[in-house]
Amino acid sequence: MSTLRCGFPSVNDLPDTNNPCLACGACCAHYRASFYWAECDDAMPGGVPVTLTEDLPPHRRVMKGTNQQSPWCAALVGDIGRRVSCHIYLRRSSVCRSFVPSYWNGAPNDRCDKARAAHGLPPLGPEDWRDRGDDPDRNGPGDLDTKLRPAA
Repeated sequence: MSTLRCGFPSVNDLPDTNNPCLACGACCAHYRASFYWAECDDAMPGGVPVTLTEDLPPHRRVMKGTNQQSPWCAALVGDIGRRVSCHIYLRRSSVCRSFVPSYWNGAPNDRCDKARAAHGLPPLGPEDWRDRGDDPDRNGPGDLDTKLRPAA
């Protein structure tokens, strides 16, 4: 398995899942990802790598690359609309963990739809999540938490 410098799998080594987020990434290249400063690894072991953030006074940090007119998160790897991953997925911030893609929970998400439209992608629909089944490893946008572990 090839890994990035932070020890996480590369986009080519991601497990095969039915998660449409792995073929999207639009939210990571459309919105500013800001969060409370104490989520970073200089305050909380295993937190968001502080080297991938910038200060956002007075009490916040922002992922590098997302606090600009054409955002692109420094942790985003791959091609929008084809195959993407977050190279700090298990250490991502609360704002990233809480982003719910359209119809994952049965309802549309205007922010997801807007980000996808900005990258020429159609909105997700209920059919995009239909193959999740009852497999506990396929329960939505956070389903890779149990599959992606730092490389030893």
